Amino acid sequence: MIKGIGIDLIEISRIKKTIQQNDRFVHRVLTEKEKKIFFSLQSEQRRLEFLSGRFAAKEAFAKAVGTGIGKLSFQHIEVLTDSLGGPVVTAVGYESCKIFISISHSREYAVAQVLIEESTESNG
Repeated sequence: MIKGIGIDLIEISRIKKTIQQNDRFVHRVLTEKEKKIFFSLQSEQRRLEFLSGRFAAKEAFAKAVGTGIGKLSFQHIEVLTDSLGGPVVTAVGYESCKIFISISHSREYAVAQVLIEESTESNG
């Protein structure tokens, strides 16, 4: 059963401007594992795409939950990749849910969509 769906669109230039104004932004949005990937990326553009995509993904997750960021911290949501390079979301308190995510970006925008499905195993 679908528990929630969320989508978020962000201008990559807005993320760039935010980083330039607040160097702590990266540390606020990304978990330790995500930061390790972020800092390993060679180009500024790829870093901006990565950060923008993760920001959009976490906002989309919070919208799917129905709380928005504030009651749910960026640090409680982690977006890593599977063996094929696709995004995988884990979130504190949502371990029993299936979380589907899609992230995409163009030169100017990053977008993410999240669908949360309640586990049917416990409904047995």
